[in-house]
Amino acid sequence: MWNQVMRRMIRVGLLAAPVLVAGLAGRAEAEQVSLAEVSAYFNEMRALEAKFTQINDDGSISTGTLFIHRPGRMRFEYDPPEEALVIAAGGSLAVFDPGSNTGPERYPLGRTPLNLILKRDVDLTAERMVVDHSYDGTVTRVTAQDPDNPGYGSIQLVFTDAPTELRQWVIRDNTGAQTTVILSDMAEGDRLPSRLFSIISETEAWLERG
Repeated sequence: MWNQVMRRMIRVGLLAAPVLVAGLAGRAEAEQVSLAEVSAYFNEMRALEAKFTQINDDGSISTGTLFIHRPGRMRFEYDPPEEALVIAAGGSLAVFDPGSNTGPERYPLGRTPLNLILKRDVDLTAERMVVDHSYDGTVTRVTAQDPDNPGYGSIQLVFTDAPTELRQWVIRDNTGAQTTVILSDMAEGDRLPSRLFSIISETEAWLERG
């Protein structure tokens, strides 16, 4: 199911993944970020705005702006010439396809790996949730999945330390296909406008434009 979602989210992959590591190679005295610290990072996060580069198995690349309002809300706005939009809110993931005039495709957020970082209480120390926790001297990588539903796919989170900061994630579905999202220009805050996460309002506007 996640593979189908990502295809509709725009075909995007792995070409930019080495850029992050290259850009951080000069950081001194980096340390591994613990699972407790990663969990606390998400649980303390309220609102985040960032630029993103999204890349996928086919090697195509898209860019845009990401908005996160925890718990449960996320918005991907894609830069022109792409016109796609993805909103997570109210337990749903809505994918607005510019080629469709019938409104968004909707999927249960709980059946996607994004739910692991958007749910109210993130606890990556829970049994069987983390399948890999590694450190390469520059960044910490944490690969997590729903322990009760591993078929939903996994998400690999990439962090720098001091302070702990999410720099990218890689979502892998049950076929092995993966999508990478690299973050930059991140700004945290207390709130974002609720209209950014209104699937109903966006659907109405989308249909009017169509």
